[in-house]
Amino acid sequence: MDVDVDGAPNAYGPKGKPALDILKHARSPKGSEHPGEIVGYMTEYTGGPPTVQGRNDPYPGYYVSQTDFADEHNPRMEDPRRYVDATRVNYVVQGKVAREAGAVMGDFAVVTSCRTGKSVYAILADSGNESGAEGSLALVRALGYPLKNGIDDSVDHAEIVIRYYPHSNPGKQFFKTQADLDAAAIKLGLKK
Repeated sequence: MDVDVDGAPNAYGPKGKPALDILKHARSPKGSEHPGEIVGYMTEYTGGPPTVQGRNDPYPGYYVSQTDFADEHNPRMEDPRRYVDATRVNYVVQGKVAREAGAVMGDFAVVTSCRTGKSVYAILADSGNESGAEGSLALVRALGYPLKNGIDDSVDHAEIVIRYYPHSNPGKQFFKTQADLDAAAIKLGLKK
C-alpha cells in the first residue's frame, strides 16, 4: 500500500518548506487518462501556478492539497479544511475493485493489516491509483506501520485487506476527525 498525503495542509509546498511529499508525486501517473497532470494540489488554472494557502490557513505558504471527497458545506474551494486531511483521517483511494463493487467517494471501508492484526474504519476519499492499494498516512499509522510521509514510505508486501461498504454514506457526511468517522461507522453497525 502506497502512502497518500493528499488533503493534508502540509502535503506539498515550495522549495525550502518541509512537506510530506515531493511535487513529482502530485502528478497523474503515466498510465492515467491525463498523465503528468497535477492532481495532488490545486492550481490557479489548468497548468498554472499552485494555489497557495493564506495567512489564516493552517500552513501559510504551502499549496492547497485536495482530495476527491470534500466537505460540500464548505464552498471555499481554496480552503485546505475543505478536503480530507491525510494526517488525521483514515482513507483509502478508490480503485477499480471499489468502483466495480459500487463504492463511491465518501463510502465506508474497513481496512485490516494481516501483519499487525489491526483493523480500522476508513472512507473512500481520493482516486488516481487503479489498484486501490493506496491509503492515507493516518490509515497506515493506525494499522501499526511507523511511516512518516509519502516521499518514500509504503507497505511493501500484499498484507492489507480492504472491505468496502457501498452506499454506506448516501448523505456524503464529511469527517474532520477520525473519532467522528469511527462513531458514524459504529452507529451504522459496521464490523471491524
